[in-house]
Amino acid sequence: MSPHQLRHSCALTLLKATRDIRKVALWLGHADIRTTEIYLRVDSSEKLEIVEAVMPPGLRRGRFTATDSLIASLLDPG
Repeated sequence: MSPHQLRHSCALTLLKATRDIRKVALWLGHADIRTTEIYLRVDSSEKLEIVEAVMPPGLRRGRFTATDSLIASLLDPG
């Protein structure tokens, strides 16, 4: 195992444990979080879980159901 593989493995373990890409970026010493985003491409289901963990509660994913008044306002030409 190379030092690079060990670093990568530790970063993925930290990401899975903390669900916080910012902590991984700090631990790896990345100046730009975009450099750390490669770790989010490993597993799309883990990516969604991590994003939801740091998302404000009002923005959590779910099904949107439009109210009748919203639909009426969208259909009203004037």
